[in-house]
Amino acid sequence: MVIMVPQKALPVGHARQDCSTDSNLATVIRRVAVLPHPPLIVPELTGAGDRDAAAVRAACLGIVRGLGPRWFVLGADRVPGRYGPEVAGTFRGFGVDVRVGLGPAADPTFADPALPLPALVAGWLRGEVGAQEATVRVIPADLSPAGCVAEGERMATELSGPDPVDLLVLGDGSHRHGERAVGRPDDRADAFDADIAAALAAVDVDRLSAIDPDLAAELGAVGRAPWQVLAEVVRAVGGRWQATESSMSTPFGVAYHFAVWTAA
Repeated sequence: MVIMVPQKALPVGHARQDCSTDSNLATVIRRVAVLPHPPLIVPELTGAGDRDAAAVRAACLGIVRGLGPRWFVLGADRVPGRYGPEVAGTFRGFGVDVRVGLGPAADPTFADPALPLPALVAGWLRGEVGAQEATVRVIPADLSPAGCVAEGERMATELSGPDPVDLLVLGDGSHRHGERAVGRPDDRADAFDADIAAALAAVDVDRLSAIDPDLAAELGAVGRAPWQVLAEVVRAVGGRWQATESSMSTPFGVAYHFAVWTAA
């Protein structure tokens, strides 16, 4: 999958790389999807005619349509928390009162205006494709690599069991690419996100675990902690994994990573 946008788009290709690890966990995770989580994927927030936003939106929806009915969603924000299928939220803080729910029982009347962005985006994606429910875990954006290891191991244990679930990991790369960079461009951004893209294309969990948290913070890459937790989840779950889709694009000066891993 390659997102065609007027800005620089760096496709990694439809890589079919394998990763194999050992574990005794009887997990039911069969698919992992990695997506960005910009609020601009919601049409009401961008208006008609924004081709860049439409391309990102289509790519996100295309991937989540391939997920099962139950999602466990991982993202990062300033305030950590856990949000179940009964939770509703609104994008009012981003300019428009678009209400979303994480499950059919969520009551939009009680939409939380402070719901973190990963949960809001997960709720919007779920509603658009008709998935049954999503449970969202939001971790601190500055969670240490050691904390990511512990979180990943805990999450792998939690997700083991009889009920199948797909893991959706939300997070953006550096926001310092090119003329549309947030703040100012940074020459290190290209190499940083190229390394992330290569790791996602190769299901290289060691490479994801080795991301420098200080560099990621300087470059504004809020996906760093979720990607490192993902690496530990896959390592703890074990088995053989294959990347069936991977790509990266940089509209709006932000690196957006897309990947699908499946259990072989």
